[in-house]
Amino acid sequence: MISIASAMQQDAIKDLLEAYNEEGISFTFKEKQGIKLIFETTAADKAEAAKKAKELIKAEPWGSVLFFQAAAV
Repeated sequence: MISIASAMQQDAIKDLLEAYNEEGISFTFKEKQGIKLIFETTAADKAEAAKKAKELIKAEPWGSVLFFQAAAV
């Protein structure tokens, strides 16, 4: 599992990550804990999945200015 901590754009982050399914990595939203969004991932390396999620978010027009953290859980 990975967590994305962000106070803003949570719905956009959920939609973005759940739509991604490439390179053997996909994300499924599981729960919200405060400002953290928890996702299951099919990636074998959870740290690599968190890195990929961060790249995907930063590639969005709204993601380049968003303050957030992505981490393996």
